[in-house]
Amino acid sequence: MVGHRDAFARFTGQSTSKRPSGGARRVLVLTRFCAVTPHCDNLNMAVHQAFRFELDPSATTRSALCSHAGASRFAYNWGLALLKDRLEARQVLEVLAMRQGALAGEARAWAAETTGPVPWTLYSLRREWNKAKDEIAPWWRENSKEAYSSGLDALARALRGYFDSRGGARAGAPVGFPSFKNKGGRQSCRFGTGVIRVVDDRHVRLPRLGVIRTKEHTTALSDQVVAGRARVLSATVKAEAGRWFVSFGCEVERHDSLATYRDAIVGVDLGVHHLAALSTGELVESPRPVSRYARRMARLNRELARAQKGSKRRVRTKAKLARCHARVANVRRDALHKLTTHLAIT
Repeated sequence: MVGHRDAFARFTGQSTSKRPSGGARRVLVLTRFCAVTPHCDNLNMAVHQAFRFELDPSATTRSALCSHAGASRFAYNWGLALLKDRLEARQVLEVLAMRQGALAGEARAWAAETTGPVPWTLYSLRREWNKAKDEIAPWWRENSKEAYSSGLDALARALRGYFDSRGGARAGAPVGFPSFKNKGGRQSCRFGTGVIRVVDDRHVRLPRLGVIRTKEHTTALSDQVVAGRARVLSATVKAEAGRWFVSFGCEVERHDSLATYRDAIVGVDLGVHHLAALSTGELVESPRPVSRYARRMARLNRELARAQKGSKRRVRTKAKLARCHARVANVRRDALHKLTTHLAIT
């Protein structure tokens, strides 16, 4: 068991994991900042926090949401196709120039000048989009400009992640080169500018989409906005298993809550039979939602395999299976949230 505090573990909400020598298990150590410096009680912090609400859109609004998500995907795929075309054209011209006797540096410079700059950044992608949008997408005015900017921003982030991964600046598993998005993939769109606010406890307003009703109360965010403790920075709409959600990215000034046992340190060992085993001897039961929905998922998978591609029955069965998977994911997510909340407040 690891029982010391290092410099990294002194910050609130941070965690460290160590693998001791001899092949022992990895143990997660959670500490709190106030346990180290008691004089920091009642500290107000400005943090970035997301507030997620389920939307209850009308048929017209649902169609507009799908249109914005499709516009974001279109801009992403267009930018990636443009980038690949210029890279391929530059490579072909370099080979052609070298075959005619040019040096490698001269061939590279001539090819770059002939094909034009490769849009690697968000700024260059937006510049190319503004030049070509009237020709390639004359219908672009039907959606908010943020929809297209969202797709280009996603592409720029993917490219930056790819190069950071190759250069060793990004930790974790290797990140591959961006690939094209298909229509059946994840639908989402991000709004960074425009009218983004919570109207009341059951309505939100988004650019070009207008006022949209929510299925749940938004008082968790609206009360803090009215009190001046929160400021909305962005909004992201996303479809999951036929349901639309909006996530508000906010800057929140909140009070640092104190744990019940402020000086306690607990070790957490993630397991298979149990979700987690604490160093205090407490065992956290692992949720088993798959066993509850296993028969239904197996039946829907068989129906999906037998259904003809492109048929309405296949679309309905696929939607039912997606809702089943979403329920399983929600049960697991709920268990993890309850566990982390329990560790943070005790």
